[in-house]
Amino acid sequence: MTLHIFNPEHDIALATNVTRFTAPHAGRQLRADLGFLPALWAADGDFVLVDDVEAALEAVRHFRRLAAEVLFVTVEDMQLLVPQLTDNMVVKPWGWDLGVIEQLQQMGLQQQAPSEAQLASIRTLSSRKWAASHLLPVVRSSADGLVGEASYIDDFDVLQHMMQADGSLPIEEGRGEAVLKAPWSSSGRGVRYVLNPDHWRHNASWARNVIDKQGGIMLEPYYNKVKDFGMEFEACADGRVEYRGLSAFQTVNGAYTGSIIATERAKREMLSRYVSMQQLEAVSDSICTTMAKALQGIYVGPFGVDMMIVASEDQNRFLMHPCVELNLRNTMGHVALSLPCDDTMPQRLMRIDYTNRYHLRIVETNENVLNSLML
Repeated sequence: MTLHIFNPEHDIALATNVTRFTAPHAGRQLRADLGFLPALWAADGDFVLVDDVEAALEAVRHFRRLAAEVLFVTVEDMQLLVPQLTDNMVVKPWGWDLGVIEQLQQMGLQQQAPSEAQLASIRTLSSRKWAASHLLPVVRSSADGLVGEASYIDDFDVLQHMMQADGSLPIEEGRGEAVLKAPWSSSGRGVRYVLNPDHWRHNASWARNVIDKQGGIMLEPYYNKVKDFGMEFEACADGRVEYRGLSAFQTVNGAYTGSIIATERAKREMLSRYVSMQQLEAVSDSICTTMAKALQGIYVGPFGVDMMIVASEDQNRFLMHPCVELNLRNTMGHVALSLPCDDTMPQRLMRIDYTNRYHLRIVETNENVLNSLML
């Protein structure tokens, strides 16, 4: 018996790292409007925690052919149900953080949560600092034609000096264009582009605040991005990490806007215009090996690695950045992979729209949306 929890505010909760966490309004609304989402990958008979059962039933009605027969429950429902349960309840949140632990305690399910030590390790592994130090260098060395680097700066004066060094930032190929990232932040937030001196002047106070609150900031080269994509994985209870599939998605200013539901074969065919299948295999194998060691005894569940295709400085070839972000949680890429797809079905676009509230849309089309997205 499994209880699924959609807590999309997870990344912000990691940054805040307090037990009694109150998410920003947008995060609370996203959770309220899309709380039914786990019904798309849950098993029949599972529980899904929501704010409003009636609203969840109405929302999932539009996806009845895709959704499992789940039982939507509130925190109050679970407080009544838990004492009556004879089977052990498995809890699967979108991501593990102190906020979701607090909810489990309210429901009497705290014994199903990771230990304090495990939770602290999950937070550490979820930081951009950890991925830049422990995952990116290993994966980048797994094949030719790979790029990517990131530095962690914990002193604002050092960062200030670097950003004012006449564009001679000590980063890859000596380029003066850079990207600043908070060690923990949600999709599209906590990322600032510094492409000229004015950008730095406008973002210096923000950078100082990030260093003060999170202990440091990430400095990365600015790449000429061609396409976004990702790989999805599963950390198994026996210690293995399994590759689940490619993820093709859209972003606007770094924020997720939609995924393509297509076969693995179609996604690989699209990427073959830019990278070799040998590169993809080497990268996925390297991630599986590295993360299996890192996650042993700490985390079991889905995770994803965001990547991108970039143009070389001379514009004569494409390169692959194999670790833009490590998302140690469930992802929209996993959601897309959970939906049925084969060569007889049209490609579909799964997106999140906002018109006074958030809506999940899955749009069928006879067009090759994968090619149109990735061209």
